[in-house]
Amino acid sequence: MNDDTIQKLEETAARVKKFRPGHPALQILSGRAPTFASALDQRFSFTVYTPSSHDFHGPELPLVVAVHGTARKAGELIDWMASFAEEHRCVVLAPLFPCGIIDFADVHNYKEILYRSIRFDHILLSMVDQAAYIWRIRTDKFFMHGFSGGGQFCHRFFYLHPHRLLGLSIGAPGRITVPNTQHAWPLGVSNIQEVFEMDYGPDFRQMSEVPVHFVVGEKDTSTKMIESKNEFEEGSTRLERIQILRDSWTRIGVRSTLSIVPGVKHEGKKCLPAVLSFLAPLLDAVERAA
Repeated sequence: MNDDTIQKLEETAARVKKFRPGHPALQILSGRAPTFASALDQRFSFTVYTPSSHDFHGPELPLVVAVHGTARKAGELIDWMASFAEEHRCVVLAPLFPCGIIDFADVHNYKEILYRSIRFDHILLSMVDQAAYIWRIRTDKFFMHGFSGGGQFCHRFFYLHPHRLLGLSIGAPGRITVPNTQHAWPLGVSNIQEVFEMDYGPDFRQMSEVPVHFVVGEKDTSTKMIESKNEFEEGSTRLERIQILRDSWTRIGVRSTLSIVPGVKHEGKKCLPAVLSFLAPLLDAVERAA
């Protein structure tokens, strides 16, 4: 964000701090907040849920970022996780990356992180920073979950920013990027430095320090929408591909658990209890350490 935008956000933060408890503005910003345009790029937006334990003048609460799938149901994610946020005293932020950015027929833009010069990882990180000017949240490190298209985004984000994550849950990605240095992005990571203008490649050591969870439905075996783009792509179903991704990360030292949800197809809501079971002890540990 440029200096002018940061100044405006600082002015916003100063106004919020002046509001007394019970002020109408604070009531609107509490619980399920309205949707906010991204200060970095107003084509994108986000919404936030804060638990009743949140205090605009109190301590910072841990943050869970929940990334939508191709259908862009960001609001549903907030609703599904509200009671969890209350119980575990965390804030949930859900970005919205609309379809039809530049190419009006496009539905995939954010999944591979870089699209038509747009860095969706930078967009998300700027949303986290922006939210911290209003709500009391920890921004240096946070938790992340995404299902389907969101699972694609999250596991690729991990290659770029493992130092920002306290825990990561990846749900049923249709396409995967394995830590293969023989293939180019997004199939592998051989050219990740050039693609993302990095001084170094993925830090597998830092990745190994982050608790990781994989989740997929037992019956998530449809090949619709995930046909292979080339001969090197392994696995024909989401169930197969998530296990391939997990195994490839195990080989580079990443600790993980895999939840295969019985009787479930490609259904994010039905997989969510496994995600929350993974996140709960991690959030409780953060609270105990505070």
